[in-house]
Amino acid sequence: MLDKKEAAIRELAPKIWKLSRDRLLVNLRFLDAALSGLAFQLQAQSGQVCCDLSAPQRAVVYYDPAVVVQLYKKNPANVTRLYLHILLHCIFSHAYKYDKVEQELWNVAADMAVENAALSLNLSGLETAGDAQRREILEQWKARVGTLTAERIYRNLKSDRLGVSELFELGSLFCRDGHDRWGAAATLEVTAAQWKKLSERIKAELKSFSEDKSDDKSILQNLEEATQEHYDYGSFLRKFCVSGEDLQVNDDEFDYVYYTYGLSLYGNLPLVEPLEYKDVNKIKEFVVAVDTSGSCRGAVVQAFLNKTYSILKSSENFFRKVNIHIIQCDSQVRRDTKITNDDEFEAFMRDGQLEGFGATDFRPVFSYVDKAIESGEFENLKGLIYFTDGYGVFPEHKPPHSYDTAFVFLEDHYEQPPIPPWAIKLVLPVEDLEENGGENK
Repeated sequence: MLDKKEAAIRELAPKIWKLSRDRLLVNLRFLDAALSGLAFQLQAQSGQVCCDLSAPQRAVVYYDPAVVVQLYKKNPANVTRLYLHILLHCIFSHAYKYDKVEQELWNVAADMAVENAALSLNLSGLETAGDAQRREILEQWKARVGTLTAERIYRNLKSDRLGVSELFELGSLFCRDGHDRWGAAATLEVTAAQWKKLSERIKAELKSFSEDKSDDKSILQNLEEATQEHYDYGSFLRKFCVSGEDLQVNDDEFDYVYYTYGLSLYGNLPLVEPLEYKDVNKIKEFVVAVDTSGSCRGAVVQAFLNKTYSILKSSENFFRKVNIHIIQCDSQVRRDTKITNDDEFEAFMRDGQLEGFGATDFRPVFSYVDKAIESGEFENLKGLIYFTDGYGVFPEHKPPHSYDTAFVFLEDHYEQPPIPPWAIKLVLPVEDLEENGGENK
């Protein structure tokens, strides 16, 4: 049997949540759909507030009513900020990456990112104790890493390895909710796709709001990260495959019955022999163009080439004889390395040097490739992949030949200029290059 005080607390806490929700809705209309995506479930004596995405349909916020009432008594803005903090975690998709990261570092990075986004709104009535210190620290981090998304903060924390006490202080200052119920994306019933759809809507509505209410684009930049399309680079490369004959035993068209019957009838003379070639789809011809301008770091370019090579060197993707051109270009074509087999690719990865590091102009590569096609250098070029930061002069028109073009960016370049409508935009997570980067040349 609950005593009167406990019963009153349990009755009051939901009203506080509703009041906080209404306050957010009045000031941040673009969050209306996302606010509807949260449900609340009382969990007495848990001592915390945390969000669970393993329930169907909606994310569930489990809360200790005593914690909510205590926060509200200190400052009503505490609960409103807590509500916004949890909601931003959801729309930035922070919970869906929990099984792929060092969780202690990710907890701090995600909390810093959402607090920065909340503070950037500059809304009256949302101020809480410690905000001045939070702003000061966040300004220092902006100077270090630029855009304060959880991904960027996490990479910096991972590389710099702060001391235990410093990491604990950051965590204590920026933490508002528990992350105990975050987990592997496969176990989360409220899918990333559902929140991504909400994030897309918020992003569209926020652009007009942001122009009027905030000079900081933190929420938009975090939404760009949350809604950004990520692709499997290996699958993308395989789109450039062509059909051809490869030197290998074709087991699919080999009849073992006639083979063994011939051996039993004539001794060591089979009636049929297996075919020594097979029709397959593999990569035979394409171009890898790398932007070697001053804004593209050499180590990143090398990591991209290592990533590409690690995919292509597999016998599943590579014909024995190929025609691959690796073109280095800044404001002009600096070098074209032709690769015809695996050994030449190995030699390039081992001994090749990057050249350029001037300004960026994409047009010379396309002119160069078009002339190569017209001169007969390529028989059936399927695609051109251009690895770049995106800051350069694009061709005004689509190349006259039928190959596809993809501009490949790293995910930490958030303000890439728009690419031409005839090209494909591909964003690679930095972690993908780190896994396959290998050693620098």
